[in-house]
Amino acid sequence: MLTLLQMSRRGKPYSMFQKNMRALPSIISLVVTLLLASSCGRDNVILSGAGATFPAPFYSDATKLYDQLSGIKISYGAMGSGAGIRNLEEHTVDFGGTDVFMSDSEMAEMPAEVLHIPTCIGGVVLSYNLDDVPVLNLTPDLVTDIFLGNITNWNDPALAEANPDVILPDQPITVVYRSEGSGTTAVFTGFMSQVSTEWDEAIGAGKSVNFPVGIAAKGNPGVAGVIGQTVGSIGYLGSEYALAMDIVSARMQNRAGKFVEANLETIKLSADKDLPDDTRAIISNPTHPDAYPISTMTWVIVYKEQNYYGRSLRHVQELQKFLLFLVGEEGARSASKTHYVPLPLSARKKAEAVIKSMTYNGEPLWAADPTEVEKNITSEINEG
Repeated sequence: MLTLLQMSRRGKPYSMFQKNMRALPSIISLVVTLLLASSCGRDNVILSGAGATFPAPFYSDATKLYDQLSGIKISYGAMGSGAGIRNLEEHTVDFGGTDVFMSDSEMAEMPAEVLHIPTCIGGVVLSYNLDDVPVLNLTPDLVTDIFLGNITNWNDPALAEANPDVILPDQPITVVYRSEGSGTTAVFTGFMSQVSTEWDEAIGAGKSVNFPVGIAAKGNPGVAGVIGQTVGSIGYLGSEYALAMDIVSARMQNRAGKFVEANLETIKLSADKDLPDDTRAIISNPTHPDAYPISTMTWVIVYKEQNYYGRSLRHVQELQKFLLFLVGEEGARSASKTHYVPLPLSARKKAEAVIKSMTYNGEPLWAADPTEVEKNITSEINEG
Protein backbone atom coordinates (compact mmCIF):
# COMPACT_ATOMS: atom_id res chain seq x y z
CA MET A 1 0.00 0.00 0.00
CA LEU A 2 1.31 3.43 -0.95
CA THR A 3 2.03 5.89 1.83
CA LEU A 4 0.71 9.46 1.68
CA LEU A 5 4.31 10.62 1.02
CA GLN A 6 4.64 8.23 -1.93
CA MET A 7 1.28 9.41 -3.29
CA SER A 8 2.32 13.02 -2.92
CA ARG A 9 5.46 12.36 -4.97
CA ARG A 10 3.40 10.77 -7.73
CA GLY A 11 1.12 13.84 -7.93
CA LYS A 12 -2.11 12.79 -9.62
CA PRO A 13 -3.01 9.77 -7.45
CA TYR A 14 -2.62 11.90 -4.34
CA SER A 15 -4.80 14.60 -5.84
CA MET A 16 -7.47 11.99 -6.57
CA PHE A 17 -7.16 10.71 -2.98
CA GLN A 18 -7.65 14.23 -1.63
CA LYS A 19 -10.69 14.69 -3.89
CA ASN A 20 -12.27 11.41 -2.75
CA MET A 21 -11.63 12.23 0.90
CA ARG A 22 -13.29 15.62 0.46
CA ALA A 23 -16.29 13.88 -1.15
CA LEU A 24 -16.61 11.29 1.65
CA PRO A 25 -18.85 13.44 3.90
CA SER A 26 -21.23 13.95 1.01
CA ILE A 27 -21.29 10.22 0.28
CA ILE A 28 -21.95 9.43 3.94
CA SER A 29 -24.69 12.05 4.00
CA LEU A 30 -26.29 10.50 0.91
CA VAL A 31 -26.21 7.01 2.43
CA VAL A 32 -27.73 8.27 5.68
CA THR A 33 -30.44 10.11 3.75
CA LEU A 34 -31.32 6.96 1.79
CA LEU A 35 -31.43 4.89 4.98
CA LEU A 36 -33.69 7.41 6.67
CA ALA A 37 -35.94 7.52 3.65
CA SER A 38 -36.25 3.74 3.61
CA SER A 39 -37.03 3.69 7.32
CA CYS A 40 -39.88 6.12 6.72
CA GLY A 41 -41.65 3.76 4.34
CA ARG A 42 -45.11 2.29 4.85
CA ASP A 43 -43.80 -0.18 7.42
CA ASN A 44 -42.99 2.70 9.75
CA VAL A 45 -46.72 3.30 10.38
CA ILE A 46 -48.14 1.52 13.42
CA LEU A 47 -51.92 1.27 13.85
CA SER A 48 -53.70 0.26 17.03
CA GLY A 49 -57.14 -0.98 17.96
CA ALA A 50 -58.91 -2.44 20.97
CA GLY A 51 -62.29 -3.78 21.92
CA ALA A 52 -64.54 -6.76 21.33
CA THR A 53 -63.16 -10.20 22.12
CA PHE A 54 -65.70 -11.83 19.78
CA PRO A 55 -63.82 -11.00 16.52
CA ALA A 56 -60.31 -11.20 18.04
CA PRO A 57 -59.20 -14.41 16.22
CA PHE A 58 -60.27 -12.91 12.89
CA TYR A 59 -58.54 -9.58 13.57
CA SER A 60 -55.40 -11.38 14.74
CA ASP A 61 -55.18 -13.39 11.52
CA ALA A 62 -56.10 -10.44 9.27
CA THR A 63 -53.60 -8.03 10.84
CA LYS A 64 -50.79 -10.57 10.52
CA LEU A 65 -51.65 -11.10 6.87
CA TYR A 66 -51.80 -7.36 6.25
CA ASP A 67 -48.42 -6.91 7.93
CA GLN A 68 -46.91 -9.56 5.65
CA LEU A 69 -48.36 -7.93 2.55
CA SER A 70 -47.88 -4.25 3.38
CA GLY A 71 -45.38 -3.90 6.23
CA ILE A 72 -47.94 -2.06 8.37
CA LYS A 73 -47.90 -3.14 12.02
CA ILE A 74 -51.35 -3.33 13.63
CA SER A 75 -52.03 -4.22 17.25
CA TYR A 76 -55.45 -5.19 18.59
CA GLY A 77 -56.20 -5.58 22.28
CA ALA A 78 -59.19 -7.86 22.92
CA MET A 79 -60.61 -6.22 26.05
CA GLY A 80 -64.36 -6.17 25.42
CA SER A 81 -66.73 -3.96 23.46
CA GLY A 82 -67.09 -1.47 26.30
CA ALA A 83 -63.33 -1.01 26.44
CA GLY A 84 -63.22 -0.53 22.67
CA ILE A 85 -65.69 2.34 22.84
CA ARG A 86 -63.90 3.83 25.85
CA ASN A 87 -60.49 3.67 24.18
CA LEU A 88 -61.79 5.38 21.05
CA GLU A 89 -63.46 8.05 23.18
CA GLU A 90 -60.14 8.67 24.95
CA HIS A 91 -58.23 8.77 21.64
CA THR A 92 -55.84 6.01 22.74
CA VAL A 93 -56.46 3.82 19.66
CA ASP A 94 -57.00 4.33 15.94
CA PHE A 95 -60.08 2.12 15.94
CA GLY A 96 -62.35 0.37 18.41
CA GLY A 97 -64.15 -2.94 18.14
CA THR A 98 -67.71 -3.59 19.31
CA ASP A 99 -70.24 -6.39 18.91
CA VAL A 100 -73.12 -4.03 19.68
CA PHE A 101 -73.58 -0.87 17.66
CA MET A 102 -73.65 2.36 19.61
CA SER A 103 -77.02 3.97 20.26
CA ASP A 104 -77.78 7.54 19.20
CA SER A 105 -77.42 8.70 22.80
CA GLU A 106 -74.05 6.94 23.19
CA MET A 107 -72.79 8.47 19.96
CA ALA A 108 -73.93 11.91 21.09
CA GLU A 109 -71.63 11.63 24.12
CA MET A 110 -68.54 10.95 21.97
CA PRO A 111 -66.13 13.82 21.14
CA ALA A 112 -66.96 13.63 17.43
CA GLU A 113 -69.04 11.73 14.88
CA VAL A 114 -68.41 7.97 14.96
CA LEU A 115 -68.64 5.62 11.97
CA HIS A 116 -69.65 1.94 12.23
CA ILE A 117 -67.95 -0.49 9.86
CA PRO A 118 -69.24 -4.10 9.89
CA THR A 119 -66.43 -6.60 9.39
CA CYS A 120 -67.92 -10.09 9.70
CA ILE A 121 -70.84 -12.10 11.10
CA GLY A 122 -70.96 -14.62 13.91
CA GLY A 123 -73.33 -16.15 16.41
CA VAL A 124 -73.71 -16.98 20.09
CA VAL A 125 -74.23 -20.61 21.02
CA LEU A 126 -75.38 -22.45 24.14
CA SER A 127 -72.64 -24.96 24.93
CA TYR A 128 -73.15 -27.69 27.50
CA ASN A 129 -71.45 -30.62 29.22
CA LEU A 130 -73.59 -33.76 29.38
CA ASP A 131 -72.34 -37.31 28.97
CA ASP A 132 -73.99 -39.26 26.15
CA VAL A 133 -76.04 -36.28 24.91
CA PRO A 134 -74.51 -35.31 21.56
CA VAL A 135 -77.65 -33.46 20.41
CA LEU A 136 -79.73 -31.12 22.54
CA ASN A 137 -82.75 -29.01 21.51
CA LEU A 138 -83.47 -25.74 23.29
CA THR A 139 -86.25 -23.19 22.94
CA PRO A 140 -86.17 -19.56 24.11
CA ASP A 141 -88.62 -20.48 26.91
CA LEU A 142 -86.36 -23.30 28.11
CA VAL A 143 -83.29 -21.05 28.07
CA THR A 144 -85.21 -18.43 30.05
CA ASP A 145 -86.25 -20.95 32.70
CA ILE A 146 -82.71 -22.38 32.95
CA PHE A 147 -81.04 -18.96 33.38
CA LEU A 148 -83.71 -17.79 35.82
CA GLY A 149 -83.24 -20.91 37.93
CA ASN A 150 -86.77 -22.22 37.29
CA ILE A 151 -85.41 -25.39 35.67
CA THR A 152 -82.64 -26.83 37.82
CA ASN A 153 -82.22 -30.42 36.59
CA TRP A 154 -81.59 -31.85 33.16
CA ASN A 155 -84.35 -34.46 33.47
CA ASP A 156 -87.00 -31.76 33.85
CA PRO A 157 -90.21 -32.70 31.92
CA ALA A 158 -90.07 -29.49 29.85
CA LEU A 159 -86.57 -30.36 28.60
CA ALA A 160 -87.64 -33.94 27.95
CA GLU A 161 -90.57 -32.74 25.84
CA ALA A 162 -88.24 -30.78 23.54
CA ASN A 163 -85.86 -33.76 23.31
CA PRO A 164 -88.08 -36.84 22.85
CA ASP A 165 -85.29 -38.99 21.38
CA VAL A 166 -82.75 -38.21 24.11
CA ILE A 167 -82.37 -39.72 27.56
CA LEU A 168 -81.54 -36.73 29.73
CA PRO A 169 -79.68 -37.52 32.97
CA ASP A 170 -80.71 -36.81 36.54
CA GLN A 171 -78.06 -34.13 36.77
CA PRO A 172 -78.21 -30.64 38.35
CA ILE A 173 -77.83 -27.73 35.92
CA THR A 174 -74.99 -25.26 36.42
CA VAL A 175 -75.34 -21.99 34.50
CA VAL A 176 -72.12 -20.26 33.35
CA TYR A 177 -72.02 -16.63 32.18
CA ARG A 178 -69.49 -13.88 31.44
CA SER A 179 -68.07 -12.01 34.42
CA GLU A 180 -67.06 -8.88 32.50
CA GLY A 181 -69.10 -6.61 30.26
CA SER A 182 -68.99 -8.10 26.77
CA GLY A 183 -70.55 -7.87 23.36
CA THR A 184 -71.24 -11.61 23.46
CA THR A 185 -73.40 -11.06 26.55
CA ALA A 186 -75.15 -8.16 24.83
CA VAL A 187 -75.94 -10.24 21.74
CA PHE A 188 -77.19 -13.19 23.78
CA THR A 189 -79.30 -11.14 26.20
CA GLY A 190 -80.50 -8.89 23.38
CA PHE A 191 -81.89 -11.90 21.52
CA MET A 192 -83.46 -13.35 24.65
CA SER A 193 -85.12 -10.03 25.53
CA GLN A 194 -86.40 -9.81 21.98
CA VAL A 195 -88.11 -13.23 22.07
CA SER A 196 -89.04 -13.58 25.76
CA THR A 197 -91.02 -11.02 27.76
CA GLU A 198 -90.20 -12.90 30.96
CA TRP A 199 -86.46 -12.65 30.24
CA ASP A 200 -86.75 -8.99 29.32
CA GLU A 201 -88.48 -8.16 32.58
CA ALA A 202 -86.31 -10.33 34.85
CA ILE A 203 -82.82 -10.01 33.31
CA GLY A 204 -82.93 -7.56 30.44
CA ALA A 205 -80.30 -6.91 27.81
CA GLY A 206 -76.85 -5.35 27.84
CA LYS A 207 -73.12 -5.92 27.89
CA SER A 208 -73.39 -6.69 31.60
CA VAL A 209 -76.55 -7.93 33.35
CA ASN A 210 -77.38 -9.51 36.70
CA PHE A 211 -77.92 -13.24 36.27
CA PRO A 212 -79.84 -14.67 39.25
CA VAL A 213 -78.06 -18.04 39.20
CA GLY A 214 -74.81 -19.53 37.98
CA ILE A 215 -71.04 -19.11 37.89
CA ALA A 216 -69.20 -16.17 36.31
CA ALA A 217 -66.11 -16.66 34.14
CA LYS A 218 -64.01 -14.27 32.08
CA GLY A 219 -64.06 -14.36 28.30
CA ASN A 220 -64.87 -17.22 25.97
CA PRO A 221 -61.91 -19.24 27.28
CA GLY A 222 -63.08 -18.84 30.87
CA VAL A 223 -66.67 -19.85 30.16
CA ALA A 224 -65.52 -22.78 28.01
CA GLY A 225 -63.09 -23.85 30.75
CA VAL A 226 -65.79 -23.96 33.42
CA ILE A 227 -68.16 -25.84 31.11
CA GLY A 228 -65.45 -28.36 30.25
CA GLN A 229 -64.70 -29.02 33.91
CA THR A 230 -68.30 -29.10 35.16
CA VAL A 231 -70.63 -31.93 34.17
CA GLY A 232 -74.17 -30.61 33.84
CA SER A 233 -73.13 -27.06 32.99
CA ILE A 234 -74.43 -24.80 30.24
CA GLY A 235 -73.23 -21.37 29.13
CA TYR A 236 -73.06 -19.06 26.13
CA LEU A 237 -70.04 -18.71 23.85
CA GLY A 238 -69.11 -16.96 20.64
CA SER A 239 -69.82 -19.36 17.78
CA GLU A 240 -66.34 -18.86 16.32
CA TYR A 241 -64.76 -20.06 19.55
CA ALA A 242 -67.05 -23.08 19.85
CA LEU A 243 -66.49 -24.03 16.20
CA ALA A 244 -62.72 -23.57 16.38
CA MET A 245 -62.44 -25.60 19.60
CA ASP A 246 -65.04 -28.19 18.45
CA ILE A 247 -67.18 -27.57 21.55
CA VAL A 248 -70.61 -29.17 21.45
CA SER A 249 -73.54 -26.74 21.46
CA ALA A 250 -77.33 -27.00 21.47
CA ARG A 251 -79.63 -26.64 18.50
CA MET A 252 -81.69 -23.48 19.01
CA GLN A 253 -85.29 -23.07 17.95
CA ASN A 254 -85.65 -20.21 15.46
CA ARG A 255 -88.59 -18.02 14.54
CA ALA A 256 -89.91 -20.64 12.12
CA GLY A 257 -90.02 -23.23 14.93
CA LYS A 258 -87.06 -25.26 13.61
CA PHE A 259 -84.21 -26.45 15.81
CA VAL A 260 -81.09 -25.21 14.02
CA GLU A 261 -77.44 -26.06 14.55
CA ALA A 262 -75.02 -23.13 14.53
CA ASN A 263 -72.59 -23.29 11.62
CA LEU A 264 -71.27 -20.89 9.00
CA GLU A 265 -74.12 -21.60 6.60
CA THR A 266 -76.99 -21.19 9.08
CA ILE A 267 -75.42 -18.08 10.60
CA LYS A 268 -74.93 -16.58 7.13
CA LEU A 269 -78.66 -16.85 6.44
CA SER A 270 -79.37 -14.43 9.29
CA ALA A 271 -77.66 -11.62 7.36
CA ASP A 272 -79.90 -12.01 4.32
CA LYS A 273 -81.37 -8.50 4.69
CA ASP A 274 -80.82 -4.91 3.58
CA LEU A 275 -78.74 -2.77 5.91
CA PRO A 276 -79.24 0.94 6.57
CA ASP A 277 -76.52 3.18 5.19
CA ASP A 278 -74.94 3.61 8.64
CA THR A 279 -74.90 -0.24 8.94
CA ARG A 280 -76.31 -0.23 12.47
CA ALA A 281 -78.75 -3.15 12.40
CA ILE A 282 -79.82 -6.14 14.48
CA ILE A 283 -79.80 -9.40 12.52
CA SER A 284 -80.79 -11.83 15.31
CA ASN A 285 -84.15 -13.66 15.22
CA PRO A 286 -84.30 -13.55 11.39
CA THR A 287 -87.27 -14.66 9.31
CA HIS A 288 -85.36 -17.17 7.15
CA PRO A 289 -86.68 -20.66 8.05
CA ASP A 290 -83.22 -22.24 8.13
CA ALA A 291 -81.30 -19.44 9.85
CA TYR A 292 -79.61 -19.80 13.21
CA PRO A 293 -81.41 -17.26 15.43
CA ILE A 294 -78.70 -15.80 17.71
CA SER A 295 -76.49 -14.03 15.16
CA THR A 296 -74.78 -10.67 14.95
CA MET A 297 -72.46 -8.51 12.95
CA THR A 298 -69.43 -7.04 14.66
CA TRP A 299 -68.15 -3.55 13.94
CA VAL A 300 -64.98 -1.50 13.84
CA ILE A 301 -65.67 2.05 14.99
CA VAL A 302 -63.63 5.12 13.98
CA TYR A 303 -64.09 8.86 13.96
CA LYS A 304 -65.31 10.27 10.68
CA GLU A 305 -62.92 13.25 10.96
CA GLN A 306 -59.43 11.80 11.25
CA ASN A 307 -57.33 14.92 11.84
CA TYR A 308 -57.07 15.00 15.62
CA TYR A 309 -54.22 14.86 18.13
CA GLY A 310 -51.65 15.61 15.43
CA ARG A 311 -52.33 12.50 13.33
CA SER A 312 -50.58 12.72 9.97
CA LEU A 313 -52.42 12.39 6.69
CA ARG A 314 -50.32 9.37 5.73
CA HIS A 315 -51.13 7.64 9.03
CA VAL A 316 -54.86 7.90 8.54
CA GLN A 317 -54.62 6.99 4.87
CA GLU A 318 -52.97 3.75 5.95
CA LEU A 319 -55.79 3.20 8.44
CA GLN A 320 -58.35 3.64 5.69
CA LYS A 321 -56.48 1.23 3.41
CA PHE A 322 -56.38 -1.39 6.14
CA LEU A 323 -60.11 -1.06 6.78
CA LEU A 324 -60.84 -1.51 3.07
CA PHE A 325 -58.61 -4.58 3.13
CA LEU A 326 -60.43 -5.95 6.19
CA VAL A 327 -63.84 -5.88 4.51
CA GLY A 328 -62.46 -6.93 1.11
CA GLU A 329 -61.69 -10.29 -0.48
CA GLU A 330 -58.55 -11.02 1.56
CA GLY A 331 -60.36 -10.09 4.75
CA ALA A 332 -63.24 -12.38 3.79
CA ARG A 333 -60.87 -15.31 3.34
CA SER A 334 -59.34 -14.59 6.73
CA ALA A 335 -62.80 -14.46 8.32
CA SER A 336 -63.77 -17.84 6.86
CA LYS A 337 -60.49 -19.38 7.97
CA THR A 338 -61.14 -18.30 11.56
CA HIS A 339 -64.78 -19.57 11.59
CA TYR A 340 -66.61 -16.31 10.93
CA VAL A 341 -69.07 -15.55 8.15
CA PRO A 342 -67.73 -12.93 5.70
CA LEU A 343 -69.96 -9.98 4.88
CA PRO A 344 -72.46 -10.57 2.07
CA LEU A 345 -71.75 -8.44 -1.00
CA SER A 346 -74.50 -5.92 -0.20
CA ALA A 347 -73.18 -5.44 3.35
CA ARG A 348 -69.61 -5.18 2.06
CA LYS A 349 -70.60 -2.36 -0.30
CA LYS A 350 -72.24 -0.50 2.58
CA ALA A 351 -69.10 -1.00 4.69
CA GLU A 352 -66.85 0.33 1.91
CA ALA A 353 -69.06 3.40 1.51
CA VAL A 354 -68.78 4.13 5.24
CA ILE A 355 -64.98 3.76 5.12
CA LYS A 356 -64.73 6.10 2.14
CA SER A 357 -66.73 8.75 4.01
CA MET A 358 -63.79 9.33 6.40
CA THR A 359 -62.39 12.86 6.19
CA TYR A 360 -59.23 14.83 6.98
CA ASN A 361 -59.70 18.54 7.68
CA GLY A 362 -63.25 18.10 6.43
CA GLU A 363 -62.10 16.86 3.02
CA PRO A 364 -62.64 13.28 1.79
CA LEU A 365 -59.73 11.11 2.87
CA TRP A 366 -58.01 9.66 -0.18
CA ALA A 367 -57.87 5.91 -0.63
CA ALA A 368 -57.71 3.76 -3.71
CA ASP A 369 -60.52 1.46 -4.71
CA PRO A 370 -60.37 -1.58 -2.37
CA THR A 371 -59.64 -3.98 -5.21
CA GLU A 372 -56.78 -1.73 -6.30
CA VAL A 373 -55.49 -1.58 -2.73
CA GLU A 374 -55.29 -5.36 -2.61
CA LYS A 375 -53.77 -5.53 -6.09
CA ASN A 376 -51.11 -2.92 -5.26
CA ILE A 377 -50.24 -4.56 -1.95
CA THR A 378 -49.92 -7.97 -3.60
CA SER A 379 -47.76 -6.61 -6.42
CA GLU A 380 -45.52 -4.85 -3.89
CA ILE A 381 -44.82 -8.02 -1.96
CA ASN A 382 -44.30 -10.05 -5.15
CA GLU A 383 -41.86 -7.51 -6.50
CA GLY A 384 -40.06 -7.44 -3.13
